[in-house]
Amino acid sequence: MSASSDAIIRGGTRLRVRVSGAVQGVGFRPYIYGLATRYGLTGFVANDPDGVIIEVEGDRTCEFVVALPLERPPLARIDHISVQKIGALAAKDFSIRASEHGRVSTRIVADAATCQQCLDELFDPNSRHYLYPFINCSHCGPRYTIAERLPYDRRNTAMRKFAMCAACASEYADPASRRFHAEAIACPTCGPRLSHGINDIATAVDGGQIVAIKGVGGYQLLCDARNHDAVQRLRRRKQRDQKPFAVMVGSVEQVSEIAEANAAELPLLESVARPIVLLPSRNNLAPAIAPGLSRVGVMLPVAPLHHLIFHALRSTGAWHGVEGPVIVSTSANPGGEPLPINNAEALRRLAGIADLIVTHDRDILTRADDSVVAVVAGRRQFIRRARGYVPEPIRLARSVPPVLAVGGALKSTITVTRGSEAFVSQHIGDLDTAEGIRFFEETIGHLTSTLDIDPVVIAHDLHPNMATTRFAEASGRALVAVQHHHAHAAAVIAEHGLGRPTLALLLDGYGYGSDGGNWGGELLLCEGAGFRRIGHLAPLKMPGGDRAVREPWRMASAIFHLLGRKNEIRLRFAAQPQAERLPSLLDQPSVTTTSAGRLFDAAAALLGIATLQSYEGEAAMKLEACVRRTAVLEAGWMIDGDVLSFRPLFARLIADNVGATEGAGLFHGTFAAACVDWIARAARTTGVATVVLSGGCFLNAVLAEEIQRGCIAAGLTPLLPRRVPPNDGGLSLGQAWIAALQIAERPSVLERIA
Repeated sequence: MSASSDAIIRGGTRLRVRVSGAVQGVGFRPYIYGLATRYGLTGFVANDPDGVIIEVEGDRTCEFVVALPLERPPLARIDHISVQKIGALAAKDFSIRASEHGRVSTRIVADAATCQQCLDELFDPNSRHYLYPFINCSHCGPRYTIAERLPYDRRNTAMRKFAMCAACASEYADPASRRFHAEAIACPTCGPRLSHGINDIATAVDGGQIVAIKGVGGYQLLCDARNHDAVQRLRRRKQRDQKPFAVMVGSVEQVSEIAEANAAELPLLESVARPIVLLPSRNNLAPAIAPGLSRVGVMLPVAPLHHLIFHALRSTGAWHGVEGPVIVSTSANPGGEPLPINNAEALRRLAGIADLIVTHDRDILTRADDSVVAVVAGRRQFIRRARGYVPEPIRLARSVPPVLAVGGALKSTITVTRGSEAFVSQHIGDLDTAEGIRFFEETIGHLTSTLDIDPVVIAHDLHPNMATTRFAEASGRALVAVQHHHAHAAAVIAEHGLGRPTLALLLDGYGYGSDGGNWGGELLLCEGAGFRRIGHLAPLKMPGGDRAVREPWRMASAIFHLLGRKNEIRLRFAAQPQAERLPSLLDQPSVTTTSAGRLFDAAAALLGIATLQSYEGEAAMKLEACVRRTAVLEAGWMIDGDVLSFRPLFARLIADNVGATEGAGLFHGTFAAACVDWIARAARTTGVATVVLSGGCFLNAVLAEEIQRGCIAAGLTPLLPRRVPPNDGGLSLGQAWIAALQIAERPSVLERIA
């Protein structure tokens, strides 16, 4: 609230109140209407480009302004309230006016799971919304995925083609109703309709079939998670050999049947965002759900349709036992392509995957996959940030120029800055298909137009051949190139509002280095818009180049070669057709990498856990799953100048023929301890005690927790990313922050690079 508000609101005449934040599409205007009525005030409320404008007149305006932020609707977020005293108009009532138009600086809130009041009506035979799969109100339902532009009014959403029936129109206009100005209001008489009945869906799932349904942000594939044959069939049809599937259960009480959830994880499951939460598995579902992994992704129903499916499943004879139904709920994107959202597209692309395809006639205007989170080091960490969280902005330490940052090529996101806010898009995915590129470009168009932003600069990765770099170069705008690991560090720096020199430990699979090299295990000193590389992991050969990423046994072979034991490669990896010729290949000059991810691959292959991988991070995830407790090999690493080497650790893993469980614990414990030693030395040298930790390897909960704990014990302040993923999903935020800092430090940069 503005500083002068106290003096103003004592006057008791007419006040103009402006509220900015997430205040459109959340029942804020009806809330204000009710509040003004309670205090006997006259005036009006309306959406405007900045948020909401209110004028109130009467004797209790002071009480109104004080109460306003305290009783806001559950989905509302208030950033700022300003109050101005104006001339009295002797108004006779309080009204909700039509939205005012102009340049937009407000925002849409994220999609929200069905609220309890709507659920009560959904299963109440006396409700006109009984068993209606599109029930919603001002406190729940789709928002971002059905909105075309701001202001958030029905005419600007996918609901504009559904004319309200008399009953819905009455509720919409009734200030006492929970659906007062609920823009997505609908009922069986006038709203969207499913192509198939709920019982048909439940019967298909119960019968072992694969069902595609149109979810909130795109199509999902469902099947019985206890039916191994059904899950295997889904894997074959979706061409997803090993990558884990998420599962959905009907209630939070049922979670304990399939997984262990602690006090930090349960609230995440039940939050209005309804993400997929990674939990320790009880291993009592189909083995093909998450092969070789110790955790399973669990979610609760998001939309009324999900609740209705579970209700119908529980009503069938097959589910009358102690255990309740559990269904696989995975993205319906064949071959890593973007989620289908269009009915015709879904019918075409999913015909060979799903036995039953369930459409409906409410359009999805913006695709958004399910978000995936875990609790790491006691707090939420994103693996994938999308539905339920986007487009919630990240508050920056200061106002910056409008920047578009286009991220990387894998797990891609974009970021748009507006004032002191950074809007990170939903997860776009990998940009190695034409469909992926189209989704990337659609997302840029939608986010910039929705926020009414014309960026002055585009920030991109340093890699010259990346699809996002080519897009930036073709834009004709001023450009800022940001090194990959510097962007990882800057994302955490921006999120935590750091304005001082900071150490950064970046551990990931690959990033194009400032020297053109293959970086991936880096220690940086970041200050302002710049950075200095003050350390890196010892380079290791990558026999076969990019092929070594898909075949961890090749990285293990490079370890044998490094240790002077190349003759053992043929014996250890005899099952690999290329093992015979690899020693001679390693004798030749080849690509090297400082990647931490490739060391995890090598350890997984050496321990017999994974010699090949069908999805990114598979070997490292299976290695982590083998950890029961960590141990530290004393003198298991060497630090020579600025280079950290794990040669002694690998020598131990090979020489002693350590088992998978013991080896995984020893590798994780030693790797973490070495990183803490490395950081602590750098802190003593530089005098900098704050360290940001990022990169895809920090998705590994064991590693993240051990390094954080070790840094704290060493008197350092470690910071992990909490608002964006540590993997490449956070790159665009870091790119945007570096570009903004460059402009602030050197305003001429725009002219120089244009």
